Amino acid sequence: MDLIAETAAAVPPLDEAAMRAARDHHDRLTKPRGALGALEELSVRLAGIAGVCPPPLPEPAAVAVFAADHGVYAQGVTPWPQEVTAQMVQNFLAGGAVVNAFARQFGAAVSVVDVGVKTGLPPAPGLISRKVAPGTADMTRGPAMTPEQVRQAVETGIEIARDLVAAGNRCLITGDMGIANTTASAALIAAFTGRTPESVTGYGTGIDDSTHARKIKVVRAALTRAGGELGGGADGSAAAADPLAVLAQVGGLEHAAIAGFILGGAAERVPVVLDGVIAGSAALVAAALAPAARDACVAGHRSAEPGHAAALWHLELRPLIDLELRLGEGTGALLALPLVQGAVRVLHEVATFDSAGVADKA
Repeated sequence: MDLIAETAAAVPPLDEAAMRAARDHHDRLTKPRGALGALEELSVRLAGIAGVCPPPLPEPAAVAVFAADHGVYAQGVTPWPQEVTAQMVQNFLAGGAVVNAFARQFGAAVSVVDVGVKTGLPPAPGLISRKVAPGTADMTRGPAMTPEQVRQAVETGIEIARDLVAAGNRCLITGDMGIANTTASAALIAAFTGRTPESVTGYGTGIDDSTHARKIKVVRAALTRAGGELGGGADGSAAAADPLAVLAQVGGLEHAAIAGFILGGAAERVPVVLDGVIAGSAALVAAALAPAARDACVAGHRSAEPGHAAALWHLELRPLIDLELRLGEGTGALLALPLVQGAVRVLHEVATFDSAGVADKA
């Protein structure tokens, strides 16, 4: 059984009847038509995802933080020690990270999935050990992952999504952790959008100008090498190849797992709230595997990384908030969670003009 192909085939299109019902219901609510702006269209799309109006309240919500290391770290693209990946995983598990604080604020559960942390991690509550490999290979010297590793990581994301939905969660939130993962994200975004490395490579967790210039060169070198192997080039033409092959060339284990996580949530008709640039690049992979998966995605925010704006534009997703965040972990997506929940609660709880005895406009 091919779990990836089976899941991609199971992703349904938006339910047009449910969306029409949601729009009609909005027109009868005690508010001026269209007064909630983008939240109205969000609630309509959430009805289309669920296939019913009103859609289920997107709660409880669960954050899955996928953690992995990157071989491209060796190219000097970040000043942070690689050991920080494992150290931050321990911080997540202890409840001391920003994602934990925001999750407590909004009543979301946090799970950490080790798909490729270089350092061994001892068992701990909240840790799901699904290590595919101790990090990726250096994508400037060869493929970051083998085809088998890519498939295993994507399947892991699908299974995590299925498990969280089976446990009763009605909203999934992407999280990530991996030193140097914005470098792989930039390469993926360039490959799938056709943008140049210069236009999609940002400063990540805070690098100086010289390191940023080196990072751009690294992304370009990886894309050129990958393009040669895939029959494309550094202009993104490699994206015409098998999406999993592109992912294997320049992606990360957490990118692969998040792509599967999106596919799994979409197949279960559950909205997936995307975080920043890592999630955006993974969503490009998921949408290439199953175009309808894009419709199940909600862009929680737009990060300060230029590649994230490019990914959202390509996916035609409108971010709910823009606070110049660049942390990752799932933090931006969590901040958007009340907006997602509020959009649906309006359909459940706001009175109609008839039921409230309020006169509609002539």
